[in-house]
Amino acid sequence: MTSPAKSASAGTKTDFSLYGGAESLSEGRSPRRTTIVSPAFKDDGTSHFGPPQDPKDFLWLLTEEPHRTRRMAIMKAHPEVTKLMGHEPLTKYIVFGVVSLQLTLAIWLRTSKPLSPLFLFCAYAIGGTANHNLFLAIHEISHNLAFKGVKANKLLSVFANLPIGIPYSATFKKYHIEHHKNLGEDGVDTDLPTHIELLCLNNVLGKVFFATFQIFFYALRPGCIRSQRLTIWHFINIVVQLVFDYFLIKTFGIRPLLYLLFSSFFAGSLHPLSGHFIAEHYLWDGLDQETYSYYGPLNVLAYNVGYHNEHHDFPSVAWTRLPALRALAPEFYDTIPSHPSWPMVILNFIRDKEVGIFARAKRISKESQSRATSASSK
Repeated sequence: MTSPAKSASAGTKTDFSLYGGAESLSEGRSPRRTTIVSPAFKDDGTSHFGPPQDPKDFLWLLTEEPHRTRRMAIMKAHPEVTKLMGHEPLTKYIVFGVVSLQLTLAIWLRTSKPLSPLFLFCAYAIGGTANHNLFLAIHEISHNLAFKGVKANKLLSVFANLPIGIPYSATFKKYHIEHHKNLGEDGVDTDLPTHIELLCLNNVLGKVFFATFQIFFYALRPGCIRSQRLTIWHFINIVVQLVFDYFLIKTFGIRPLLYLLFSSFFAGSLHPLSGHFIAEHYLWDGLDQETYSYYGPLNVLAYNVGYHNEHHDFPSVAWTRLPALRALAPEFYDTIPSHPSWPMVILNFIRDKEVGIFARAKRISKESQSRATSASSK
């Protein structure tokens, strides 16, 4: 992997037509925001890997998503990787512990005013962290990685949903599996921003609004893009959540439920852990790399979701074994740029002109291609 600056220093003529009128490689560029840890790759830590992206549109790719190709290469080079696959029994105990913590705090705060410093501090610092942990528990469970059986995983997911206050676990699973199978496909991968978001939020204030209210974008966007057929598990999720919320209000008043809802909002807002939403699939430093990992300490609170390239390559490897996966295949992972900090990702996303709502890779969906092919053959 060679950056333009290194090419120039090596005597290769740089194509400045790619740089939007810049007369030097450093002109108008934000500092490098990603890092490479491989000792085999000489990285000066400052040179950009490519020219800035056009902020008027998403990056449209014709290539296949990278994870299937890398998965096949790793399995060929390290066939023992299959030993890392399978469920993680520890997950259910952590879920029970975090749910218990949130319910205990919610009931304890029943006499505190919702806008009091104590209430808000607990909802942000403790509740936001705990509910974000539960978001990621549901993510882990959606891959059937808590139990061997499907039904047990779905029941645990409904249970993990309780402190979040709003039923979403059943809906999340289908959308998330599509995100894995159809990464970057426009109209199918609902993790992608829409064109309306690009038009309305492609400035500093828009990015502040997006980062503050991420939870609503991720909750509402999927239903606007791609509706789901309801199953029995959707109804179980909805009924159990509504009964739980009613019981909580009836027994302890409205404030415990408000604490849980505040916690969910903060968990998907300007919270250190919520940096992973932006870090995972936004484009940085002129690269067309569409998935990024983060290997820092916040993974301890987040089911190692920072190991995101590893997770997309092998979604059947549970969170406790993702570091082992990286260690097994360093020649594949240590040369991929990663993020050094989730909180800094949020700040860089907001303040840098070179990254924004536009910084996502998209592909024309297979469904659209199939319809176009059928129409042209008639």
